[in-house]
Amino acid sequence: MTDDRIARFEQRREKYKTMSDEALKEHFWDLCNQLVAPIAELARTHTSPSIERAVLLRMGIDSLSAHGVVDRVLQAGLLGKGAGHVLLRVAEKQGCDIREAAAAILEDKDILNNLFEEVTQ
Repeated sequence: MTDDRIARFEQRREKYKTMSDEALKEHFWDLCNQLVAPIAELARTHTSPSIERAVLLRMGIDSLSAHGVVDRVLQAGLLGKGAGHVLLRVAEKQGCDIREAAAAILEDKDILNNLFEEVTQ
């Protein structure tokens, strides 16, 4: 290592020496969120029905169901959320597994309404 690199390392190291374990963990997760944010934004803005069908196929949904689920998700304007995310949210809301959630999405076009609205009390 060059002397300059070592000096920069030592300078950064001083900042972390004084931090508690809790502060280090918080800093770590802040850095992780900063790192992942652009990737998540890219995924949100650059998906397509074919990508989302591929995701559902890898989740164990059969091809015909995946096609129908992605069509419903697209019609509901939720493709940017990710078809897999929508499927998991429906499964959680219905208390069922993902295959049953896929069937529910295909049977009931209104099941996706208000799926991502926050609960206010």
